Amino acid sequence: MQIIKELNEDNLKIIKKVIFKDDLVIFPTETVYGIGANALSEKAVERIFAVKERARNNPLIVHLKDKAEIEKYAFIQNEVEKKLIEAFMPGPFTLILKKKDIIPDVTTASLDSVGIRIPINEIAHKFLEYVDCPIAAPSANISTRPSGTNLDDIKEEFTGLVDLAIDGGSSQIGLESTVVKVIDNVPVILRPGFITKEDIEMITSKCLVSEHVLKQIDSQMKVESPGMLYRHYAPKTKCLLVYSDNLDTLKELVTENIFSKTIVLGSSKLKDIPCFKYIFYGNTKEEISHNIFSLLRKCDTYNADLIIIEGVKKEGLGLAIMNRLIRTSNFNYIEK
Repeated sequence: MQIIKELNEDNLKIIKKVIFKDDLVIFPTETVYGIGANALSEKAVERIFAVKERARNNPLIVHLKDKAEIEKYAFIQNEVEKKLIEAFMPGPFTLILKKKDIIPDVTTASLDSVGIRIPINEIAHKFLEYVDCPIAAPSANISTRPSGTNLDDIKEEFTGLVDLAIDGGSSQIGLESTVVKVIDNVPVILRPGFITKEDIEMITSKCLVSEHVLKQIDSQMKVESPGMLYRHYAPKTKCLLVYSDNLDTLKELVTENIFSKTIVLGSSKLKDIPCFKYIFYGNTKEEISHNIFSLLRKCDTYNADLIIIEGVKKEGLGLAIMNRLIRTSNFNYIEK
């Protein structure tokens, strides 16, 4: 796998050539790294599914260079969609729109809708602008594994499978984009992210959260957003997610589930609990968001028997963090 660290004219030409040969490019965004291909090429998109070992009923998000491109590939059908586009694009935000026929069914898992995103990351923007085609891109990880937030964590996973990667350092946010669909003129969050319910309500006054955000769903059902299915974002080591807003109860929950080779992954509140290995993930939701996927991968290097992960309050950015961690732990979750 060729790794590019500078987006000069020569390297951009190489990247564009790879994309139009129906090959794959790993690239950074403000959320996580993506593994991208020409969204209009069935052959290229099929390669994404094959390389990631991704379920075919799990649609891909299509990344565009700017807002003017949206109506080439999708229909903007109402004022609420227009308001959301104006407020949150470019940025860590994906909007589900009715797709146009130019987008192949394989890209959208045969749905009549498509997730549209415009990254704000400078490298992603240069890449999209230069190749000048829509890029289908899920997170850069083998399916069910933690998403890639820096190239070092994922390059071994994709050596021999992906042709080229752009190294853009560590992702700023660390969690995938917020995914929203407007239903009956009300925005509904299908996958929470850095853009929160409260942020959206500032623009549209009302916003709902899908019941599936914190619940397990049938793996055979059609989903309109990535990240809704079963076990996901997970290390190889078994995980247990625990949460209480009472510190003594939280410590009890952690302590009573520790055995010989247990890692505790959490805030400084848990640093003194005796365990095989304590790993600090941050004290703010922004720190946790930025660090969590990389640290979950780090946990696997210790060959532990269990990772106990401290949960957070399910509000604001905390909803997105808990959405990921519940799937990380395969719904192995205790809250008191």
